[in-house]
Amino acid sequence: MKIALFSDIHSNLPALEAFFADVEAKKPDAIYCLGDLVGYNIWPNEVIDEIRRRGIPTIAGNYDFGIGRSSDDCGCAYKTDEEKAMGKISIAYTNEIVKDEQRAYLRTLPAHIRLEFQLNSDKLNVLLVHGSPRKVNEYLFEDRDEKSLMRIMEQADADVLCFGHTHQPYHRVLPAEAILADTHYRHAINIGSVGKPKDKDPRGGYVLLHISEGSSVKDKDSIWVEFVRFDYDIEKAAKAVEGSPLPNEYADMLRNG
Repeated sequence: MKIALFSDIHSNLPALEAFFADVEAKKPDAIYCLGDLVGYNIWPNEVIDEIRRRGIPTIAGNYDFGIGRSSDDCGCAYKTDEEKAMGKISIAYTNEIVKDEQRAYLRTLPAHIRLEFQLNSDKLNVLLVHGSPRKVNEYLFEDRDEKSLMRIMEQADADVLCFGHTHQPYHRVLPAEAILADTHYRHAINIGSVGKPKDKDPRGGYVLLHISEGSSVKDKDSIWVEFVRFDYDIEKAAKAVEGSPLPNEYADMLRNG
């Protein structure tokens, strides 16, 4: 089975349209969205409508959760006063332009999606979240301590944990070094961002998760993660920011990744 996973569109309609063109050519068996449809650009309603029109199972990101409730707090961890000021403008602008029907949809999105596979005699639990199983806006960066990440996955009963939120894709296999032949491997997968990458690559990104009838928690190589990058009209998205009340810095972020 080939599962497409995407996240963090952030109102970037040109990126979302290019994503759909790219992923449809790869013919996945299933597709899931891990949240943050809105914020930082001018097309939150159009992005929501495209997701709904296609009937894609979607979970709530922290931005979706806040905007769905007309909150002035998106749960974003801004580090500087300048980032906080810019973020305040984005939240206010998004709240202003999101329509009632689309806002109501955001309020209905689930926090998690769990997929349980029964592969021969093995069970494989795949958990889809936005930030972490514990909190929608918890950041799981690639340098997270292995014991901490392992504990989070064990407590969530997740053999494969897929998430977004950091906009920085990676795949870690835990434990990193196995000693016993019967080691239970777990996979932590950050799927990156469709519409607002933060890994110095401005192209949109998503993941294809490959699971076969032979996939097993005992074989770390039996689960294959394919990171996909695609081009889109970055200038269209950047100029949309510059033609709106949003800070121009968000346009520069799109251009620079």
